[in-house]
Amino acid sequence: MRYGHGVRRTLVTMAAVALAAVGTAGCQPGDSEVGAGGDPGQPSGSTTSTPSTPDASGTPGSDTPAPSAAKCAADALEVAARQAAERPQGTGTGAAVVTFTNVSGTPCVLEGHPSVAGAGNGSPEHNSPLTVTPSGSAAPVTVAAGGKAWVKLTFVQVQGEGDGYCASGADPLTYPTLVIGLPGSGAHQVALDDGVFAECDNTVTVTAVSTTEPA
Repeated sequence: MRYGHGVRRTLVTMAAVALAAVGTAGCQPGDSEVGAGGDPGQPSGSTTSTPSTPDASGTPGSDTPAPSAAKCAADALEVAARQAAERPQGTGTGAAVVTFTNVSGTPCVLEGHPSVAGAGNGSPEHNSPLTVTPSGSAAPVTVAAGGKAWVKLTFVQVQGEGDGYCASGADPLTYPTLVIGLPGSGAHQVALDDGVFAECDNTVTVTAVSTTEPA
């Protein structure tokens, strides 16, 4: 037919225009090729920076230790003593539990093994120090206002009836009161709630002050 060559030329021209349009649309300035599996919304090779946010669980100043309580002053303590339920067999005191009550109104710290002396008549210079054997390790203990701490004193026991006797051959010793001292917290004269302190050899084994009451 006469118009056959014209139709073919028209179709070829239209195809060339279409290909040119596709090529132009695919090469816009600033476009970059997206790799296989890439995110079309994320430019290739770029990184997204995330602002750091403080940990909401943190507490400002939480690393700062709380101020520690001061040592208990002598006048912050009220002291009492009783015969211990668990004590060596015999007829003397055997063992005593000494109670320290914090009457200061604020927490304070006790620490260490006590010193022990038989109270002298009329003057501390007449006190008779007992030889102390510490038992256990010592650590500071905080005593709340109105709270208590304890030490236990275990004596060489008196044997026999009447005035009794000491296994060592020495004479038993009796004290109406003892003077109990704690490092940095003064010395306190204390009597048993019933009877007198009776012991042998002027020696005593002592526990460190503790907030656990001994038996």
